[in-house]
Amino acid sequence: MESDERNQIEQHYQPLVEAIVERWAIGKPPNPSPFSTSSKPSGYFRLRDYLLNYLVTHQAFPAGVHAMPEGRDIQGNIEPSFPIDFNEILKGFTLPK
Repeated sequence: MESDERNQIEQHYQPLVEAIVERWAIGKPPNPSPFSTSSKPSGYFRLRDYLLNYLVTHQAFPAGVHAMPEGRDIQGNIEPSFPIDFNEILKGFTLPK
């Protein structure tokens, strides 16, 4: 996929991905790290990036449980993988045409 095409597809899905991840984040505590530069919960950015990449690659929602990849915090410490049940967090969302 050409980078211009990928960028257009990412822009197309970005608002949807942000809405899904924001709803997932409701009620979750902010990342507890004193070095965190965001008030988002731990895993927020990994989920956002994973879902956007999945949509761009497959042009479809993921289904079932997927393991989010390990991440690194601002200090380079490993943040563990965690499961996401896409059947649950995608309820009520549809792909834009």
